[in-house]
Amino acid sequence: MALAPDRLDRFARQIILPEIGGAGQVALANAHVALVGLGGIGSPALQYLAGAGVGCFTLIDDDGVSASNLQRQMLYGEGDVGAPKRAKAAAWLREFDRQLEVETFGEHVDAGSAGRAIAGADLVLDGTDNFATRLAVSDACVAAGIPLLSAAVARFQGQVAAFAGHRAEEPCYRCFVGDAFDADDCDTCAENGILGAMAGWVGSFAAMQAIRVLLDGHAGFGDPQWGRLHILDGIVPGMKTIRIAKDPDCRVCG
Repeated sequence: MALAPDRLDRFARQIILPEIGGAGQVALANAHVALVGLGGIGSPALQYLAGAGVGCFTLIDDDGVSASNLQRQMLYGEGDVGAPKRAKAAAWLREFDRQLEVETFGEHVDAGSAGRAIAGADLVLDGTDNFATRLAVSDACVAAGIPLLSAAVARFQGQVAAFAGHRAEEPCYRCFVGDAFDADDCDTCAENGILGAMAGWVGSFAAMQAIRVLLDGHAGFGDPQWGRLHILDGIVPGMKTIRIAKDPDCRVCG
């Protein structure tokens, strides 16, 4: 696949990076990313992935825009309150770049629907705010052989990690959190609070890590960093990385 002249011009600042180049840009154009959750993490991640030239998106969210979202979800405005997030995000995407493909999925994501939601994706980026959904998405990714990029944020801390539990030597998200949270939601932003810029940092970092996964085998920037959990601290600005081990007793990927 060759890039048309207008696409070469659009992505020139990115193609000139030797770690990406023309081959990397073509790989991004051919990539399909499913975003689960279009909130504080999913919104900036979508914008930066679209800006990078990812060619196809599945937008997965069953929630509507609320006034309290506007503090950190810059994809939406006051006139969007009450509208489905997936519809508004799809409209933004089509306006931003008419050549990108977009489909939406509006069912609640659980063990019964997660597989259908992510079908056909090359990568799933999960930015949801509860463990039950995250585990359902992770299990579906393992079953379908799709890599998972998981991102979370609360207050002044964020976490981003890439999982490939379908590979014999790599952990899945369930290896990280265990089975205890299948039926329990974690605390929400309404309970703990969140700085909007912190969500933006985590979302943009998740987009960069997603690009790493998508470029694996295509460009020098392609380092998936499987099983490495990056912890972002906004109080004393910094980041640390820990390694997540595969659980040999994991009931999904062990």
